[in-house]
Amino acid sequence: MGKSKLLFITHEMSPFLELTKIAEITRQLPQAMQEKGFEIRILMPRFGNINERRNRLHEVIRLSGMNIVINDNDNPLIIKVASIPAARMQVYFLDNEEYFQRKHVFNDKDGKFYADNDERMIFFCKGALETVKKLGWAPDVIHCHGWMSALVPAYLKTTYKDDPTFKNSKVVYSIYENDFKEKMDPDFARKAVMGDMTETHTEAYKEGSNTAMYAGAIQYSDGIVLGSADIDADVLNNVKNSNKSVLEYVSTSDFENYYNFYEEITSDQLVDVA
Repeated sequence: MGKSKLLFITHEMSPFLELTKIAEITRQLPQAMQEKGFEIRILMPRFGNINERRNRLHEVIRLSGMNIVINDNDNPLIIKVASIPAARMQVYFLDNEEYFQRKHVFNDKDGKFYADNDERMIFFCKGALETVKKLGWAPDVIHCHGWMSALVPAYLKTTYKDDPTFKNSKVVYSIYENDFKEKMDPDFARKAVMGDMTETHTEAYKEGSNTAMYAGAIQYSDGIVLGSADIDADVLNNVKNSNKSVLEYVSTSDFENYYNFYEEITSDQLVDVA
């Protein structure tokens, strides 16, 4: 596939933040694909417990300064970058004082799910796509990992479907075991709407559960990866009924199957699901 461009969007990655097995996969998979000739970019949130000094994060002035609108409020987006010297890979971090400068990630010190996790998710998904546009880098494949990136497929197939940066992009979504049992804010589906979207476009997400996040992502993705052996039965049933290309779970660090899957996705002339 030569120098095809592959974008990873994730909420965690080793060594910066290690919460689940996603962190290991999003560290190893990009490097493996880079070694196969892909041009790689990686985006993740800059949560407050990611140590800037130890990880040598620094602000990218030319990318910072955008505002992401959520619920009619402007939220400044700061972009920082760090390198993984051993892999010759750069990771871009999306930062915002209100949403990410906390000591904990998704739950407070008492274990309570943050009430604004819905807005943090919307900010991250919108911000990731706006950052890629500003980079002027058009990805062939966008591979999203975990529930926090679940709105990206919906945005790509609606608001951004004719954008020059993304109009030829295929979106792959990796599903893992459910990470939370709580519900998003009841107004989440409305707040997630952007551009010329309506609430019908976010209907699948409306319940606000982890399963609903996956349902929305499945609806809008070109391909689905089963990233875990322990996936919720309802989610698996949804995948089965989606008629999407699926990469079955394989408990190995041999990423040849991912390479073949990306090749399959980009060679298919898939129907627009929006």
